[in-house]
Amino acid sequence: MKKVKQLLSSLQNGRRKNLMDHVVNTLENYASSLESEVEERMKELVAEKKKSDLLLYRMLPREVADRLKMGQSVEPESYDSVTVFFSDVVGFTTLASKGSPMQ
Repeated sequence: MKKVKQLLSSLQNGRRKNLMDHVVNTLENYASSLESEVEERMKELVAEKKKSDLLLYRMLPREVADRLKMGQSVEPESYDSVTVFFSDVVGFTTLASKGSPMQ
């Protein structure tokens, strides 16, 4: 946009501003505000992506979450033996939240 403005200025040879100058200035201002808006929206998008990634990593093992994010299929795993533990231990929620899903 600046190159266009410089070219138009050189063609005018010091004459007063006209309608074309006004149009160029308006477009330049619009482009600048649009760039600012895009930059702000990109920052918001990155912040939301981080939040969704954190949630995904809290719900699934990291390897599974990474594969899902890349659009890859996740093969089910089979275990010969598992333990299901039901408890109402004071402070267990805090302790369990610090571990990974596989722990």
